[in-house]
Formats: sequence, structure tokens, C-alpha cells
Amino acid sequence: MFNKILVANRGEIAIRVMRACKELNVDTVAVYSKADEESLFTKYATESLPFNSSLLPETYLNIDKIIDLALESGAEAIHPGYGFLSENSNLGKACEKNNLKLIGPSGEVIDKMGDKITSKKLMIKAGVPTVPGDHKGITDLDEAKIKAKEIGYPVIIKASAGGGGIGMRTVYEEDELIRAIESTKSIAESTFGDGTVYIETKTY
Repeated sequence: MFNKILVANRGEIAIRVMRACKELNVDTVAVYSKADEESLFTKYATESLPFNSSLLPETYLNIDKIIDLALESGAEAIHPGYGFLSENSNLGKACEKNNLKLIGPSGEVIDKMGDKITSKKLMIKAGVPTVPGDHKGITDLDEAKIKAKEIGYPVIIKASAGGGGIGMRTVYEEDELIRAIESTKSIAESTFGDGTVYIETKTY
């Protein structure tokens, strides 16, 4: 059992982890952006430390800073919650280098299952039925139009990284496709640090 863990997330997600820790008599450390300074999760934790920024790449997606704050606080482990870094194997690798434990899957498992395109290829290889769609990711908009037509509208544009349906867009006709791809790519890049997107059928 750990004595203290750092929760590398925010809001209700962080509070749920902290509530479980409180029941186990484990101290918690909240980390927060400038925008979250007065949020409830910062008060609920045993202690709170600031990122001193409001930008996502400098806060909840900043692995180096999270590691630094964990070491500064004396935390023995990091819980990533879900979303943000929970599907980023680099967090686990950084924890290992700094003698911290990551509460979650190993880096190897995250590498295989955290990326939807990679995990889909693994499932196909294993003979598991998957939703029809693109297995490579969109690199060419003209090819995306052809692929969408092959699949048949409506289609869904999804981010390969991350989770929670963030950036996901349903497209009902070709005129909407390019705008949807660009929107999802932009959201995926800013939220997960990876703008890879792919197409799946909506009606399977």
C-alpha cells in the first residue's frame, strides 16, 4: 500500500480517485492549472501543487512536470485517472526511471491498446470481429474521400489516441468530410498530442 499518491488529472475524475484513497488512508496530491486553482478537487486532496500555467501541453499533458511535482511532494506513485496521460506509455516509462509506480497498465500494454488503430490491427490479427473502417489512419484527404465512399455514409471520424469520444465527429455526406477530419485532427493534437485520425462506419 502507498502512503501518498499524486493524481495527474482534474475535476470529478481526480475526486473519485482521491475519495478511494481517503477510504484507504492514503494521502493524495492534486496538481492543477491556473484555470483550476479554485476547483473542488484541489481542496479535496491532502495537498495541492500548481503547474503555473493554463496551457494543456504545459499542465496535464506535461509528463516531465508531473514527475517533478511527484518527486517534490514525496509521492510514491502516480494515478493518471482516465483521459489525458492514462493511455500514454511515456508516463509509465518516466515513472520507472524515477522510481515511481504508475497505477495502471504497463507501458507495453498501453502501447498496444492505447492507440485505436494499433489495437484494431491486433484484434483483426487475433480473429476478433471489428467495426469496418480504415486501419491505417488518414494521411491523404482524397484517399479519405474514397475510403468513406467505400465504407458508406454515415461514417465516424475518430482520434486514434486518447479516449472518451473526444473530437469524434459523425459525417453524413462527402461535403462535410474534410471539415470533420480537420476538426478532429486539431482537437486530437491539442488534447492528446497526436493528431492521427481514422474513419469507421456509423451503421455497423
